[in-house]
Amino acid sequence: MNSDSDLQIAGDILEVPHLLQAPREHPATVAEFVGLARAIAADRSQWEHLVQYDATSRWYHRLRTGPGYEVWLLSWVPGQGSGLHDHGPSSGVLTVLEGTLTERTERGTRALGAGAQRVFAPGYVHEVVNDALEAAVSLHVYYPGLTQMPMHTPQCTAVGQVP
Repeated sequence: MNSDSDLQIAGDILEVPHLLQAPREHPATVAEFVGLARAIAADRSQWEHLVQYDATSRWYHRLRTGPGYEVWLLSWVPGQGSGLHDHGPSSGVLTVLEGTLTERTERGTRALGAGAQRVFAPGYVHEVVNDALEAAVSLHVYYPGLTQMPMHTPQCTAVGQVP
C-alpha cells in the first residue's frame, strides 16, 4: 500500500484495551454534570411526583447525592426569589424544568425558560427570581456539594437595578 504517511494501523484500533475508558458511575467533568442535569430533566418520573409548592418560602428537596456532588429540586411560586448570593466553593448547573425564572447578575438580566441551563463557577454571584405569573421548577447540581450560600448586598447604581 502506497501512502504519504508512514503510519499504518493493523487490526481494529477499538480492541486495544488501554484506549478504552470504562464508563463512570458518577459525573466528574462539567460536561458530565450538564449531561446528568439534562438526563434528570428529561425523565419526569424522577422528580415530578416530588414537587411541592410553598407560598411562604422556596421549597427544596435533595434529589440525589454522589461522590462530592448533590442534586437539588426547587420550586418557585410567583414572586419568590433567592436573594443575591453565591455558592461558596461550589460550581453548579442550574436547569429550569418548568416555567420561567429570571437570573440577575452584574452583567444584566436574563429570562430562563424550561430547558434553559446555566453553568457557573465558584464565587459566581447571582439572584434567581420567579417574575412570572405561574410557578416554576428548577434542578440544581453542585460540585462539591453545597456547603455555603453567602448572601450579598446589592450595590445599586440606579434605582431598582442590581449590578
